[in-house]
Amino acid sequence: MPREMITLACTECKRRNYTTTKNKKLSTERVEKKKFCAHDRRHTVHREIK
Repeated sequence: MPREMITLACTECKRRNYTTTKNKKLSTERVEKKKFCAHDRRHTVHREIK
């Protein structure tokens, strides 16, 4: 199965807020998405962690 679960962490507060899937064969770089952080109460960049 090429799709795997990844965890997204907020770049501001460093908390792990979201999980999503990604195709690791087609996209090898880390994912960055702008999502809402409930702890900061605003939209921030969330990055994929190991």
